[in-house]
Amino acid sequence: MYSLILHGRKLVELQKWRHLRVSVQKASPLSNYFSSAADASLRDGRKGKTFTVSYLVDSLGLPKKLAESISRKVSFEDKANPDSVLNLLRSHGFTDSQISNIVTDYPTLLIADAEKSLGPKLQFLLSRGASSSELTQIVVEMGFDPTTTKFVKALNVVQGLSHKTIEEKVNICKRLGFFDVCAMFKKHPSFLYFSEKKIFNSVETFLGLGFSRDEFTKIVKKQPICLSYSAESVKKKTEFLVKKMNWPLKAVVLNPSILGYSLEKRIVPRCNIIKTLISKGLLEDRGGQLPPMRPVLMSTDQDFLNLYVRKHVDKELVAELMSIFTGDHAS
Repeated sequence: MYSLILHGRKLVELQKWRHLRVSVQKASPLSNYFSSAADASLRDGRKGKTFTVSYLVDSLGLPKKLAESISRKVSFEDKANPDSVLNLLRSHGFTDSQISNIVTDYPTLLIADAEKSLGPKLQFLLSRGASSSELTQIVVEMGFDPTTTKFVKALNVVQGLSHKTIEEKVNICKRLGFFDVCAMFKKHPSFLYFSEKKIFNSVETFLGLGFSRDEFTKIVKKQPICLSYSAESVKKKTEFLVKKMNWPLKAVVLNPSILGYSLEKRIVPRCNIIKTLISKGLLEDRGGQLPPMRPVLMSTDQDFLNLYVRKHVDKELVAELMSIFTGDHAS
């Protein structure tokens, strides 16, 4: 896992996504280059934009509307530089589809210096043992489409951490029983940002609520972002679900994404509807018992309303239930 994440780190440098995060205060010569290129494109105005649109349509097959949108972010009047960038990426296994989507998200890639900037980074990656074809293999092994937001987020995460820090984070997770760190990384890339203190505080919070260590491990494996939730939020939601609604802790373990829902806007209104139905003896199809947590809290609004509200013939009851549903939403 550690070496796999480091491969992603090198790929981030290759893609030139680093300068998108460089601040004005710490502007490098490369970022200055981009600034001057942007200034030049503004001076050239319509001419540059027109050429850029034509280039994007002809070279990458982008829809004209999308090309026009990109041309407002980056502009050039000569195809030499963008051609060199595209040729370089193609020569290392990136498909036109992948390149098109990357350019859509990061248009400034087209004005990077392929020979002096991108080229050396490719050579560095190759010198570390990766073959040309492995550039795209790295992406596949990490389980991300390089054009997705989550992949970009993953690369930004590993880019911002040192090799030593990544190794330490992985080791901490393994000590806590999270051996499939790669799977967790795919679900929530930024979990590697969580400090050791944050992770241990999260452990204490869940154990203090009655979850076993194994249950906590299962929760985090399914929903790594749970590590970022505040102790107060986790406590309020868990106590409401278990103490007030009488669902077992196991239900939370099986459906940890529920801990990310709004207590006031989603959990409480839906649960109040269920309690109203139980009090009126209208859940006889379940023997008057509490329904499973999943359909109550994880279904869409429309599915929930169809399942527990709209099916009733009594119009006054439907109005009462809708008032509970929308009233709490509005509060």
